Amino acid sequence: LDQMIILHNQKMVQNHKGIEMNMITKVDQNEARDTYKISYIIHFLLGAGNLLPWNALITAVDYFGYLYPTKHVEKVFSVAYMTSSLLILVLMLSWNKWNQTMSLRLRLNLGFSMFVLCLMVTPIVDWINWDQNGTKVKSNATYCAVVVSVVVCGLADGLIGGSLIGSAGKLPKQYMQAIFAGTASSGVLICILRIITKVSLPHTPHGLKTSAHFYFIISTTVLIVCIICCNLLYKLPIMQQHYTHLVQDFLPCSRHKLRDVARTIKCPAFGIFVIYTVTLSIFPGFLAENLESSVFKDWYPILLITIYNVADFVGKSFTALYVVKSTSKATWGCVARLLFYPLFTACLHGPKWLKCEVSIVFLTTMLGLTNGYLTSVIMILAPKSVPSSEAEIAAIVLAVSLGMGLVAGSVLGWFWII
Repeated sequence: LDQMIILHNQKMVQNHKGIEMNMITKVDQNEARDTYKISYIIHFLLGAGNLLPWNALITAVDYFGYLYPTKHVEKVFSVAYMTSSLLILVLMLSWNKWNQTMSLRLRLNLGFSMFVLCLMVTPIVDWINWDQNGTKVKSNATYCAVVVSVVVCGLADGLIGGSLIGSAGKLPKQYMQAIFAGTASSGVLICILRIITKVSLPHTPHGLKTSAHFYFIISTTVLIVCIICCNLLYKLPIMQQHYTHLVQDFLPCSRHKLRDVARTIKCPAFGIFVIYTVTLSIFPGFLAENLESSVFKDWYPILLITIYNVADFVGKSFTALYVVKSTSKATWGCVARLLFYPLFTACLHGPKWLKCEVSIVFLTTMLGLTNGYLTSVIMILAPKSVPSSEAEIAAIVLAVSLGMGLVAGSVLGWFWII
């Protein structure tokens, strides 16, 4: 009888193990549904769409410089866009019920719709204010309308960026990497598109207007594709599984928890702040307005912005292959980027051999590479350093730090003029 009982218990244990193995197999099968990396690709596209309007605005430096030659457009756009984006990020962080009031899907749809409307403001305003001879009719109202559209784009950027980064904080790390690689790819795409439109049409006021409008319309088309993608994302089985866990793990963010999370990730958050303070005080304003080249002429700012965006994309993509394991090392790397200030100053005011195009191209490349790699590393590692229930809060704290760095950098960019 005892032997029968022992055999029965052994069979029960084996059956129990078999059930566990079947459950694990089913989970693995469920997670293997992303065979073609569709969810990764969609996150990549949404990341690209998030930064597409900003890149579209700053890459058309020659166009806006022609329309408003006395306005320091690049620096005005930077302050307007980054300040409004930061405002939304702070609101998302401080308002406890924002996640329950607006679903992630609604926030993404709303943000991308705002992008589409605002990006069409520039061509519509110009169509109204150019006469039959292709000459711009001067009006301060048109400039104000464009700046207002930039502010609204910043609000949409904060809404989309905070939502994407916050949700990706709880997802596997490849999705955060996909988002930031996508943001970098948008700059490369926009630069290529701008170069094609600039080359394909004559260098006349009418040709400049036509190329810029074509450029904005294509950018708007890409954003419409992003709206389709963010709705398609919810139909993927693997994302339904992930989002179910996100809803189950979500807890309202109390002020006490917010302080604890911010204290835990204060070093990487400071690193993100330093990264974008340095970058935005140099790019795009300094590269677009303060540097001149007798060789490249009006192509020089476009080429420098393209070089930066390509280097930024390479840096953010490299984290798919290798990620530094220590956030402290990444933070020290962020602080080391302060050396770009004396180096770029030397290129502006130093000896002639430092003012050449080769020095500027090299520093611009390094600025983009370090920006891309260090940003991606910190945004991947920091949310994983806290419990999963606090990962979304940590990701939004980092997004706020990033936004503060963008605002600080865009304000410091004015000191190059002084």
